[in-house]
Amino acid sequence: MIYFYTLLTIAAFMIALLITKRIKSVLLNSFVLTVIILVAVLLAADIPYDQYMAGNAPLNNLLGVSVVALALPLYEQLHQIAVRWKAILFIVTSASLLSMFSGALLALALGASADVVATVLPKSVTTPIAMAIAQNIGGVPAVAAVGVVVAGLQGSVFGYLVLKKLQLKNSEAIGLAVGSVSHALGTVSCLEVDAKAGNYSSISLVLCGIISSLLAPLVFKLVSFCM
Repeated sequence: MIYFYTLLTIAAFMIALLITKRIKSVLLNSFVLTVIILVAVLLAADIPYDQYMAGNAPLNNLLGVSVVALALPLYEQLHQIAVRWKAILFIVTSASLLSMFSGALLALALGASADVVATVLPKSVTTPIAMAIAQNIGGVPAVAAVGVVVAGLQGSVFGYLVLKKLQLKNSEAIGLAVGSVSHALGTVSCLEVDAKAGNYSSISLVLCGIISSLLAPLVFKLVSFCM
């Protein structure tokens, strides 16, 4: 059964890609459609989520390794970074800090405990990095992963649309904004509608992951003073 659930996930993703190519909708991007398909299959077949996750181990185990792949878009865009490195570094650093502080302070305002604040703080970086950050500062890695998915899902569905509604036309700016908040899921959404925005989103998600890893302990200590 372990390979069945892995093949099921891959098949759902392939079907989602085919549908996305036909409808070309930002709201129903490939990730959202994959989730919808998998949820429908699991409910129809009455398959427990825990059983599906255990059976999907081959793909789950690749999650940590996939972090290495994030270096590829960074390498491919080295020329762009070299030309505009000051602006890019300022934007992604500001975005990383804003994302961490906003999530942590909101959780604190709602009465969250220290471990919950630590769990929410890294919500806008890719899952393996967020889980490592959460564990390092006293959060719950598994719950941090859920926060990452929620943030990514919101950004992948609404991020590009909201920025367009605000009449932001610069693809580079759109990409940096989406990638800094919605990591890989937002990047996929951008790539499906604007290649340049997608490229800059990939730059942003990689740099934000690095910056957040370095600054998260400091941000958590600063927020802790408010507890």
